[in-house]
Amino acid sequence: MTVPLALGTAARAQDADRAWGYNSFGVPGLIDMPSAGSREDAELGFTIFHMQNQTRVSAAFQITPRLSAGFRYSSVGNYNGGGTLYDRSFSIQYRFLDEGRYRPAMAVGINDMAGTGVYAGEYVVASKALTQRLRATAGIGWGRLGSFGSFDNPLGVISDRFDTRPKADVGTGGTFQPSQWFRGPAALFGGVEWQASDRLSLLAEYSSDAYTREDGPTFERKSPFNFAARYKINRNASVSAGYMYGSTLSLQLNYALNPKRNANPSGLETAPPPVVPRGGADAAKSWAGDPALLEASLRPALAAQGLALEGMALSGDRLAIQIRNDRYNAAPEAIGRAARVLSAQAPANVDRFAITLSKNSMPVSTTDLKRADLEAFEFHPIGGELIRANAQIADAAGRLPPVGGVYPRFSWSIGPYLKPALFDPDDPLRADIGFSLGAKFEPLPGLLLSGQVNQKLIGNLDQANRPSDSVLPHVRSDAWLYYKTSGPQIPELTAAYFFRPGRDLYGRVTAGYLEAMFAGVSAELLWAPQNSRLALGAEINRVRQRGYDQRFDLRDYEVTTGHLSAYYRLSDDFYTQLDVGRYLAGDTGATLSFARVFDNGWRVGVYATKTNVSSADFGEGSFDKGFQLTIPLGWVTGQATRTKYSTVIQPILRDGGARLHVSDRLYGLVRDDQAATLDGNWERFWR
Repeated sequence: MTVPLALGTAARAQDADRAWGYNSFGVPGLIDMPSAGSREDAELGFTIFHMQNQTRVSAAFQITPRLSAGFRYSSVGNYNGGGTLYDRSFSIQYRFLDEGRYRPAMAVGINDMAGTGVYAGEYVVASKALTQRLRATAGIGWGRLGSFGSFDNPLGVISDRFDTRPKADVGTGGTFQPSQWFRGPAALFGGVEWQASDRLSLLAEYSSDAYTREDGPTFERKSPFNFAARYKINRNASVSAGYMYGSTLSLQLNYALNPKRNANPSGLETAPPPVVPRGGADAAKSWAGDPALLEASLRPALAAQGLALEGMALSGDRLAIQIRNDRYNAAPEAIGRAARVLSAQAPANVDRFAITLSKNSMPVSTTDLKRADLEAFEFHPIGGELIRANAQIADAAGRLPPVGGVYPRFSWSIGPYLKPALFDPDDPLRADIGFSLGAKFEPLPGLLLSGQVNQKLIGNLDQANRPSDSVLPHVRSDAWLYYKTSGPQIPELTAAYFFRPGRDLYGRVTAGYLEAMFAGVSAELLWAPQNSRLALGAEINRVRQRGYDQRFDLRDYEVTTGHLSAYYRLSDDFYTQLDVGRYLAGDTGATLSFARVFDNGWRVGVYATKTNVSSADFGEGSFDKGFQLTIPLGWVTGQATRTKYSTVIQPILRDGGARLHVSDRLYGLVRDDQAATLDGNWERFWR
């Protein structure tokens, strides 16, 4: 009875600290004000809010159970009596105290921490559930959140520097202003939430935001009180309607999803073949000592599981194969299915299976399994764990002897593509949609010729018309000119060679039209031991700018660029990367990135780049920064597939800190097939 009681108490505590919704700024909160609750760990929330002359589009991510961050794009009509203001802003909140029986949950947050300061404000807030359906929130705010009903800053007792709030020096925007944080007059805010039913919530709040620059020209702020009703449509979506500041109505749409929670938890892939005890392996009995017959039977059996046999070696009681996984997002699933196939096909005297995973015919890791374990643990409740305990995963020593008929290898694909361009000050949402034809040809192991042709069907990227004002070479700020061509475009056409120069080492050389804007030669070397948290890499590129039609023309600008990179796995989910070197505009500096990577292939990350280009020379935004998002298609469809959609969302595209885009950079290519990642989702071995 003790364990269930403890689990129940922990679950109730977690629910008590969970925010019931998002506020108008897209962060956990009430209506316009924040609350101390957090959303479910790893949740991605999206909101669209509108009230008179104001629209906010927001995205928030619950980075950890306590830490959340948000980004929003806002438009404010008649701002400060002028035209329409388009603003980008970031926020962050940390819950430093959990709710207890008598104590509230408490959090601290900063709004607009690296923007123009339009929404800049800080707060400390407390929330407490009074009943299972009624929750109260109260807080103290500074900046915008201290602009109505303000009083002297209580932090002034610590130091008189807290008494006044320095004027913000935002310059071109995008910079931190810590000298302002928690300084100047303060004000109180608060509110209540009542869950009237499982779907309907009613909210009321007292706002400490005076809307100083909006009151009058944008809308009339007649009262500090806001009222709203939130209706839960389903587990992911809700809609809110409110009466704001005694003068105007509001509407808010909310949608949330969680990368940890698969849309199709059980999956829709075909069932794996059974493990065949060696006494019942009919195919193995007919092997008759001829490796060619074994190879001929293995190839179609593996292909039926979406696996391509690239190499094979039989030595005594050990059968080794090298496979290319074309289907399964989780590599242990590919290993498990290959092992089942081997149990049915291998000669009876084989006691061990060695399964090597490869990427672009470059061997990455070898998993050594005992055949007897497969037979003994197939139906064991913790059979996967027992097999992993006896398995050995090591660096792949080298390519196995290739089997016949693998090379040359040709594949092609055709499908839709989406190319978005977000947060243009003239139009916050632009995109092109079309179809893309891709092809790959591998004449020899490791040598890969690949290309892609895109044809736009509909879109408005070609309507962008903001000539660059950059004082740097226009390596990215002329991107809008690359969208003007109406005919077929060739974003990529390359020849690449992948190889293993030594133990724990990986190499790549790529030449051709590397990306939409640059062509040239790229070389990379990666040191990545199997069970190390740390990996190191080096890359050098000599490139020339491409013509705007994305075909075969080249422009005059050329540059040598390259980086030294350090990759570090902070935990099973969190990764960080530091790149130091020279960028496309000839500037030098560093890029620091953090990402949360999920076992199912989701990736949510953020990065920032600072180079020797001054904020003034960089232009709007002051330095390069953005978000990285990868969504596995299998998460959406439930089908077994390795296809993923990846995008980088940048508040603004400038030339400073711009890095070359090259397909199949080595760390991202091999990480999923290395020992540490295999251990992270080994539970899929029996799927």
